[in-house]
Amino acid sequence: MPETVLFVNAAVLDTAAGVLVPGQRVLVRDGEIAAVGADVEAADAKTVDLGGKTLMPGLIDCHVHVNAHTAELSGLGDESPAYVAVKAAIELREMLHRGFTTVRDPGGADFGIHDAVAEGLIDGPRIFFGGKALSQTGGHVDMRPRGRSVSDDHQCCPGLGLVCDGVDGVRKAAREQLRTGAHHVKIMLSGGVASPTDRIDSTQFSLDEIRAIVEEAQAANRYVAGHAYTARAINRGLEAGVRSIEHGNLLDESSVELFLEHDAFLVPTLVTYRRMSIEGAEYGLSQANLAKNELVLDAGLRALELAHNAGVNLCYGSDLLGGMRRHQLDEFTIRGAVVPAADVIRSATVTAARLLGEEDRIGRIVPGARADLLVVDGDPLADLAVLTDPEAHLKLVMQGGKVKAGALD
Repeated sequence: MPETVLFVNAAVLDTAAGVLVPGQRVLVRDGEIAAVGADVEAADAKTVDLGGKTLMPGLIDCHVHVNAHTAELSGLGDESPAYVAVKAAIELREMLHRGFTTVRDPGGADFGIHDAVAEGLIDGPRIFFGGKALSQTGGHVDMRPRGRSVSDDHQCCPGLGLVCDGVDGVRKAAREQLRTGAHHVKIMLSGGVASPTDRIDSTQFSLDEIRAIVEEAQAANRYVAGHAYTARAINRGLEAGVRSIEHGNLLDESSVELFLEHDAFLVPTLVTYRRMSIEGAEYGLSQANLAKNELVLDAGLRALELAHNAGVNLCYGSDLLGGMRRHQLDEFTIRGAVVPAADVIRSATVTAARLLGEEDRIGRIVPGARADLLVVDGDPLADLAVLTDPEAHLKLVMQGGKVKAGALD
């Protein structure tokens, strides 16, 4: 059961304003934040004196793949779903212990792993899942080598995607994902690094196909997330109603204008390209995949700076594969080179919550929000390294009012 806790002498991180407010008291009751202020009292609560430490909302990563325990994605679909689920459970627990209390999985996670976390069968971040990502034949999640004709797109196959073509085909594929309770539909708008037969600079799906998928998602009061690198691919998606663009490393000023016009979201995932360049081969990436990685590696930081300066909605994403997922927090460091700390933190809290449609429930310490809380030793606004070294700085992880790591002293 969630505990009734009164945190006192807390420096509360106001993620919306980007300021640290010292001398605050925060009351947690029934899994929610009941009150915040300098004079909050509660006789029935356990009092925890934070001694001036920072109390902040749990982090949100908007682009993870919990099934991707290897970077060699072409073989993932042939593995036992049970084995992949166990590996995913281990990774989810590690994500939670890094401070991520919510994640969005835009390819791979399904209703089963979502329900297992929601029911408390395994510890992990709250999951917003998209089911299988949709790809055209020869697109980014068509993992067949050139000589193979058949594919197994069974729902329980632990691969990350589903191949579909034509307006009728993509409508049915989108409806199948939404039928399982998916929170969004992920589509491939361009080529990608880890796929075997497509080019980074390709565009994928016809405009009619994209519009059909968007129409199905909107009919279900959901949205479409689109994988895209080039400005051409990004702009096609935004013009057709895609709500969030994943990666976006090669965007330009025309893309920025469309993001602002449509109030769309960009989810950069810079850390994955850096780690793939360093250790991708160790975790299964081919030389051809590594060559494609070089095409987007350096451009991502420039795209992030351009989007930030223009006021585009930016969300935190990592997109790491296999053993590289241990670097999930390094995205803070990379972004901090060109973006102020307060804005980097917003991308992993306030803005991410808005993309998920949960702006009143997560990402801020306000009455009525879920009690997803971190206690950190230090000021992350002054030094983002406070967030990137959890062993040294992360003292407590609370999710829904329950302590998941650390202890209430």
